[in-house]
Amino acid sequence: MESTTAAVLNAPLPETPRNSRAPKTAREKTAAVVFRAFRIFVVLNVTALFFPQLNPARISELINRSLSLFTCAISYSSISGNLGRAISRGWVTEASLRVLNLYCIVVVVGVALMAAGACVSLGNNPLKKLGALLSFVGGGAQFGGLVGILYVYNFFTRLENSHRITPMLPPVIYFYFAMAAVAVLFSIATFLLIPRSPKGTGFKIETKFQLFLMILPFLALAFVFAYLPLYGWRYAFFDYEAGGTLTRESFVGFKWFTMLFQNAATRRDIITVMRNTFAMSGLGILTSWVPLAFAVFLSEVKNSKFRRLVQTFTTIPNFISWVLVYAVAIAIFASDGFVNSIINQFGGEASHNYLMDSTHMWSRMLAWGMWKGLGWSAIIYIASISSIDPCLYEAATIDGAGRFGKMWYITVPSLFPTFCVLLLLAIANVLSNGLEQYLVFSNPLNRNALRVLDLYVYDLGIGSGLIPLSTVIGMFKTVFSVTLLLIANRVSKILRGESIV
Repeated sequence: MESTTAAVLNAPLPETPRNSRAPKTAREKTAAVVFRAFRIFVVLNVTALFFPQLNPARISELINRSLSLFTCAISYSSISGNLGRAISRGWVTEASLRVLNLYCIVVVVGVALMAAGACVSLGNNPLKKLGALLSFVGGGAQFGGLVGILYVYNFFTRLENSHRITPMLPPVIYFYFAMAAVAVLFSIATFLLIPRSPKGTGFKIETKFQLFLMILPFLALAFVFAYLPLYGWRYAFFDYEAGGTLTRESFVGFKWFTMLFQNAATRRDIITVMRNTFAMSGLGILTSWVPLAFAVFLSEVKNSKFRRLVQTFTTIPNFISWVLVYAVAIAIFASDGFVNSIINQFGGEASHNYLMDSTHMWSRMLAWGMWKGLGWSAIIYIASISSIDPCLYEAATIDGAGRFGKMWYITVPSLFPTFCVLLLLAIANVLSNGLEQYLVFSNPLNRNALRVLDLYVYDLGIGSGLIPLSTVIGMFKTVFSVTLLLIANRVSKILRGESIV
């Protein structure tokens, strides 16, 4: 009996299969295919919200053609902006425009519900049914909002002065109707195809899909603010003026591209701008080790209160706008500023305005930039120092290493990989100096020394109204920066055996 019990206890446990999920039925496989197709439709529907050419709410010629459906939903003033005279003359009622804004909100909410349904459908069968329900409600809401837009359009056509507001029905509205119908049909189909789960089955979603849904909002923000603006590159191929439209007649092909190199004045400006840009970026790269050194020495301060005080004091300037920094500079270096006041108190007669002086502007901008960003740039190094194994320092102490020895042989080598990554990224962004600092510090005397590429594009586009030419320069900047990033990534792969992208 004892031997039998021992044999049972010592018997190996049955192995648990890695994938314990039951195989999918034919209905579940069909539902999965339908959901994949539906998610593609949802992505198209969400993307269409941000394109002015795909705005079904532009039911009057007086509504700004540059408005997207999303803008019409979140801003009533954008709809009524060009209709102020029509409202004051009684050609159209303000209530009808508010109703149009409300129906735009309904459409956008419907699309949001469909997107939520598509995300929820990544889970198990109960979540898939919930996703189908959300998609059904979202499709119905979108359909109802579109019907409301049609109602407002018919109301416009029946107005006594309808010819003054020129009602129009954008053909893209039928695309939105089709998307709403697809959402409703897909949700019904998937709801019927997905088998009923046993009672007590909770909502579950795989870890990989959880991670994807966590990063999805950041991907959406990156798309809206980083990739969607690339649609504006089309202005480089047109003779466009602010407030105008892109038509076949205004298409000029590569006119602005050739002008960038054929015009002598433009070539001179580009040479000056690129010299300033590379000089500013080069100085920043040459001094990129300063935050690392600051972090290393700051970590050696034993008094924790003093260390936190210094770190806070050096980090706060990063959150001060350049306008306020320039105000501080005026208070210190203007003709009646602090410096000249000190000189005058000691018997001198100083009234020099250092901000109007054009000498050594590159080094001055470097000094202001380092003062503003030193503490912030050192944060990542301070975080890396805190992750270094303390046993390394204990072993170095036993071997007789002093404070500077441990800094040089342990701290600095441990921070070197982080420094290399940041350095390579800085090299890739060598053309992106920003414009705020140089814009506020520039004046007629030092403008030639401070005009970097971003400021030059701003002056061309906003100051001179040459939007196509500034777009061309922005395109070249993007292509050059991406090329530098790929080269830096290749160099990192060769030297360190690791790539940064």
